[in-house]
Amino acid sequence: MMKLHWSPRSPFVRKVLIVLEETGLAEQVERVRSVVAMPLPPNEAVMADNPLGKIPTLTTEEGKALFDSRVICEYLDLRAGTALFPSEPSARMDHLAWQALGDGLTDILLLWRTELTRETGSWEAVTGGWQVKVRAAMARLEAEVPGLTAADFGIGHVAVICALGQLDFRWPDCGWRGHFPALANWEAEMVARPSVDANPVVNDQGEGENEITLGHLSF
Repeated sequence: MMKLHWSPRSPFVRKVLIVLEETGLAEQVERVRSVVAMPLPPNEAVMADNPLGKIPTLTTEEGKALFDSRVICEYLDLRAGTALFPSEPSARMDHLAWQALGDGLTDILLLWRTELTRETGSWEAVTGGWQVKVRAAMARLEAEVPGLTAADFGIGHVAVICALGQLDFRWPDCGWRGHFPALANWEAEMVARPSVDANPVVNDQGEGENEITLGHLSF
């Protein structure tokens, strides 16, 4: 059986979980709840499989460790033959570009959240730049909706859905749907897909001092 270091709060783990559902491989993976965070000491159990100390990390039955959601998702897709990473060049490039945009937006949101937890306070020059980039990324996604809608479901859709899920999780009051209506309509269809619906973002630590509502993001 494969082993996955995971957290129900991680958007990149969520990518892998959705792909596991799409590929029919979910029952072949043992999930190991693994806590990792930039301000915390490295998780020794994760480090034993991944020297970068990050999740998701997947270990195959043969003991080969795979890390980075992009690598893990492509491995699962190749293993199952489900074509979430299309072989046709044009379709493949579309999905890889959407994945890069979704993952890049997610990276900014994660870094932003970490910056706002610093005891000395956040660096406004940095967070201001991230806000500009988030707005630009969302505008690009709004423009990409026709292509996303026309394309067969694949890794690009998964990455964008997980980015939007992270935005809702950390900035629930930002009101992005009112500013990007085409993207909002597309997202409403995607979250009803069984693989997405089965893998929501879950806050398994409850509300407390480690939870921050980042409500100042606006569009």
